[in-house]
Amino acid sequence: MTFSPLQRLTATDSRRVAGIMSGTSLDGVDVVIADLSGTGRAMTQDVVAARFYPYPTDLAALLLANSSPATSSVLDISQLGFRLAAHYADCVLRTCNDSGIPLDTIDLVGCHGQTVFHVPDPAVCAGHPTTSTLQIGDGSVLANLLGLPVVSNFRAADMAMGGQGAPLVPYFDYIRFTDAAENRVLLNLGGIANLTVLKADGQPENVVAFDTGPANMLMNYIAARRLGKAWDEDGRAAAAGTANSAVVAEFLRDEYYTRTPPKSTGRELYTESFADRFESSMRATEDNSPEAAMATALMITVETIALAMERFVLPSVSVDRLLASGGGVRNTELMRRLSERLSPLPVESLTTQGVDADFKEALCFAVLAHEFVNGTPANLPSVTGASGPALLGELALAPHHQK
Repeated sequence: MTFSPLQRLTATDSRRVAGIMSGTSLDGVDVVIADLSGTGRAMTQDVVAARFYPYPTDLAALLLANSSPATSSVLDISQLGFRLAAHYADCVLRTCNDSGIPLDTIDLVGCHGQTVFHVPDPAVCAGHPTTSTLQIGDGSVLANLLGLPVVSNFRAADMAMGGQGAPLVPYFDYIRFTDAAENRVLLNLGGIANLTVLKADGQPENVVAFDTGPANMLMNYIAARRLGKAWDEDGRAAAAGTANSAVVAEFLRDEYYTRTPPKSTGRELYTESFADRFESSMRATEDNSPEAAMATALMITVETIALAMERFVLPSVSVDRLLASGGGVRNTELMRRLSERLSPLPVESLTTQGVDADFKEALCFAVLAHEFVNGTPANLPSVTGASGPALLGELALAPHHQK
């Protein structure tokens, strides 16, 4: 009997899934290959490979230019949708080759794509209030290049239900890290910082999650300008400088930080003009050294996270542990300052819980793709503000590799 690609994919709830993530920091692509079985909190997850591939300089520059309305073009975005799909395919193939995993053992791919714009709050479009989001990296192109089914475009379904379409990771946080006895906060330090609050043995409707503001994004902008580097390695320059408290206080007055969740943000708010504004404020200070600028940018990240905790989490939840993931975990100074600011709350790397802090989001998108095929809604309306459950993602099929 011959099975169609769709029949083969849905015949079981045990799959080997490749998850692809490229975040707002624009540093590169994470790929995880994992064996997944079951659904929800009963799901088993076994990571068999994880790799990071930095973006080529020209590709990163073009993505950055097209993440701002002032410098984007329809031509570039059309081209990048296909160019990124080819790049993602290459990253999956390299991961298979490097890890000795045959491509034809993979059943499914989950790909978040690269976010170039996100409009979570209604804005008038042709006379009608509209929300929207754009993640590029065409799923159909990726499916046909790999010869594998691909689930992508995860945010749109939640937004159709009136949600913000972000953050998407809290479902994964809930099913993987909810603890029977501990109240936990999961903090992701990517380009944007976001947190998930998990009450001990809580239910999905108890989950609170939102974006707190910039994590690495502002620091990376300033590192590129002041240090000539993509980032401040280990936070060394920041550790050698003194943060300007007046500049930090100025930026903490932004309306976003006092807005009550659900809320989400991204590069559409923290653009180059945000970095320009920061630089203008630093020029008015007595110490405008690269070290002072890096220390000040770092403290804006620390304070926006701490204020989010103090305003929207700690008044109602006694948190036992904070578990951090994302590229910011490698910034020693950032982790030290967060630990100091949030003391006595323990601040740890997610790696202590058996998940590599660098690859959590790639694993998340493998899980979300798996749940899409299972028919399991993976949005959390308590997080996004959606009116109800939504099946996250769109499926692209291709002729299946013979096994």
